[in-house]
Amino acid sequence: MTTSDLAEKRAALQEILTTHPPLMVAYSGGVDSTCLLAVAHTVLGDRVVGVIADSPSLPRASLAEAMAVAKSLGVRVEVIQTTEIDDPAYASNPLNRCYFCKAELFRSMDMLASERGFAAIAYGENADDPAHLRPGSQAAAEFSVIAPLKQAGLTKADVRALSRDLGLPTADAPAQPCLSSRIPHGTPVTREALAYVERGEAAIRALGFRILRVRFLEGEPPGALVLVGPDELADALARADEIQFALRREGFGDVVVDPSGYLSPAP
Repeated sequence: MTTSDLAEKRAALQEILTTHPPLMVAYSGGVDSTCLLAVAHTVLGDRVVGVIADSPSLPRASLAEAMAVAKSLGVRVEVIQTTEIDDPAYASNPLNRCYFCKAELFRSMDMLASERGFAAIAYGENADDPAHLRPGSQAAAEFSVIAPLKQAGLTKADVRALSRDLGLPTADAPAQPCLSSRIPHGTPVTREALAYVERGEAAIRALGFRILRVRFLEGEPPGALVLVGPDELADALARADEIQFALRREGFGDVVVDPSGYLSPAP
């Protein structure tokens, strides 16, 4: 990627956005949606609004961070409550669980957009995403949700580079999928299980670790498989007793620190 390539893609993104006001953007606070919302705000001003879905699968800390970033950018963001966890198709935790989550989000946004006269709904799929299993893309197609980053040819690396140019705090942020992703497919997604994961990850972050996952293991009490990023893995293994103690205080039973660690998705 050259500077001129990125400039061309940025210009293409801006041109796409000019054709869709007023625009509603599905915002999560992640790298892609933050970049999309920031550029849309630059292009459309007050003719864009971000919408963030609040549910038991979204950590409270992540919601607070997303709202703080939006406030720093001067972008209006609204929080809506979504109830995908009450849908048996989602709660049963199939391989395409994300489809039901995105369908619930886009259904809610579609109703809101219709009520308020928005021209389009956009979300942060990038040009790399179609190469992976993305059940949410199916839901987006069903509700005619546009993907301006992908349309402009912006890859994940491009989005991070553009975010750096824009001075966004999310430019180098690690991937942070929803809490349901910590529950193995086939194990039911419940409010209790999500609360365990949220408390567990907060407890380990309080010990100073940054890149981590707490995998929920069904049981009574539930167990936990702790995965820590490569740069912090040696420290985590050395402090395994401390990590186990912290999680047992949160109600977990058996706790194992995975010696293979956690490999973040490709940037």
